[in-house]
Amino acid sequence: MKSKKIMPEAIRLIVFDWDGTLMDSETQIVHSMFGAIRDMQLESRTADECRNIIGLGLKEAIDSLYPGRDEQFSRQFVDNYRQHWCAQANDSELFPGARETLLLLREAGFELAIATGKGRTGLERVLKHTELESMFSVTRCSDETRSKPHPQMLEEILQETGVEAENTLMVGDTEYDMNMAIQAGVHPVAVSYGVHERGRLMAHQPLTCLDTIGELVDWLAEQQLLDPEFIIQPSLLAAD
Repeated sequence: MKSKKIMPEAIRLIVFDWDGTLMDSETQIVHSMFGAIRDMQLESRTADECRNIIGLGLKEAIDSLYPGRDEQFSRQFVDNYRQHWCAQANDSELFPGARETLLLLREAGFELAIATGKGRTGLERVLKHTELESMFSVTRCSDETRSKPHPQMLEEILQETGVEAENTLMVGDTEYDMNMAIQAGVHPVAVSYGVHERGRLMAHQPLTCLDTIGELVDWLAEQQLLDPEFIIQPSLLAAD
């Protein structure tokens, strides 16, 4: 018997995954993986296999693609991957509506955070590229804590913000995000336009599954978690 979804009474903190949720970076990540594999003359992996590990920390992703390898192998793969990623670092852009949604949510009084499988250097680079450095009060990366789906990343964000898990949403595009949220006692919200397909996400019973990031605002209003007056604000929607 499936457990009943419990809707939150109030939300103070919204934590976002980055790749596949806010930024359309799947192609860049897969191409960087392919480049590292070619450089090291490894047995090839399919695009689907490379897509499946998006959301994990890089070390965990490598272990999934090439299990049983040693630390030297992982370090070399990481170095090769980062060279390819940096060569196309500005090729990926935010999903349509992502910037406007973040601006509106912050204006409405929500605290915003990032929990990502990216490393710190990579996240800082894309935050600068998108001019979102000041948007998030807390960010956590997989090279400074445990990788998803372990809940430590979220637990550290909750501790730093002082917000209770019951007043927090985790928005993500992979089952790793959903698992992490559930283990941390945080409410999971899925997005269907990223890496993992809807059925895979719905198996974890998120509160909802959004087809665009902009739908988050409407959903919050429908659940009476956001004042409807914030849905249409031309000054915010026109913001650059």
